[in-house]
Amino acid sequence: MTKENQSNWDAIITGGGLIGLSIGYGLSIRGFSVLILDEGDLDIRAARGNFGLVWVQGKGAYFPSYADWTMRSATLWPQFADSLSSFGGPSIGLNQSGGLAVCLSDEEMQQRNDKLKNLRSNQNGRFEFQMLDRRELEDLMPGIGPKVVGAAYCPHDGHVNPLYLMRALAKGLIENGGLILTKNPLTDVKKIGDNIIVITPKRRFECQRLVLAAGLANAKLAPKIGLKQSIQPQKGQIIITEKLDQKFALPTLLMRQTEEGGIMIGDSHEDTGFETGVCPKITSGIADRAIATFPKIAESNVIRSWAALRVMSRDGYPIYNQSKLMEGAFAISCHSGVTLAAAHAIDLAGYIAETKLGAELEAFSEERFDVQKT
Repeated sequence: MTKENQSNWDAIITGGGLIGLSIGYGLSIRGFSVLILDEGDLDIRAARGNFGLVWVQGKGAYFPSYADWTMRSATLWPQFADSLSSFGGPSIGLNQSGGLAVCLSDEEMQQRNDKLKNLRSNQNGRFEFQMLDRRELEDLMPGIGPKVVGAAYCPHDGHVNPLYLMRALAKGLIENGGLILTKNPLTDVKKIGDNIIVITPKRRFECQRLVLAAGLANAKLAPKIGLKQSIQPQKGQIIITEKLDQKFALPTLLMRQTEEGGIMIGDSHEDTGFETGVCPKITSGIADRAIATFPKIAESNVIRSWAALRVMSRDGYPIYNQSKLMEGAFAISCHSGVTLAAAHAIDLAGYIAETKLGAELEAFSEERFDVQKT
């Protein structure tokens, strides 16, 4: 029997984005048979609009559990990247030499410093950062604009090519005996005996572990396994310039240079529902700050621009839940798919293999929103 005709799997994952692929890959390298069900081109593909940062600085500054989880993933990234490379997929272009948050005023510098000091205190000193003045920043980024005051530097940060990361995850999954089926969205779930029955418009499958990782679709899918996912879309817009002769040593929160030499610019956070059109007013504002940071960008042509929807919870942090109604079923939602890919593949996949989430993930339960109400 070919894999395409196989109906019984150790694990089925709904959603072929970065979250689903990372967990699926992590299960597959543990020897589990894994099927990923993906709706296909009609999906709202948050992963394909990703900026590509592996980012620690600022994350969880006022939520220690998230700071710990983000730092854990950043620490695991080199191991994770080495694992992916062993399956012959594309180079993901990991560069984890650090990252910069550029500041255009003394007030921004002070706010950034205060935030990162708080983060460091929550990390018991494990988180490192340095505030760079203008002269120090110029050594790293020659040609900065006259409005630039300085930057925060964090050695834990970096970036990858998110599309190549997805291809590498898919390659590793398939090499380990996994299968990805497109145009097969989950329509219903049932529990019969020890098996979870997964139903799509085309077929019926059985598994022992089910992971809902369908991005914004998790809001409607989670109730099928007795869970809730309080998530909503948040639009972000990105600009890509033509290749620049100058090489940037490090990515910033606003800009990163691709392996091809072009500059990727993006930093918008818009509540526009499921609308994904490019808004010239927003992209103009993004471009203005990029030019203020590095004026030479004004001389380059824009080759494309797009908008994509982030998967955002009510407080901006991940939601990891295990169903009490259906043993072996989980719902996973988060917007930081690149940064957390290593932790998802190594730690979270391990917990799903054991069918029990780790204690350090309790802070990310959907139940926290019920506590906030009281």
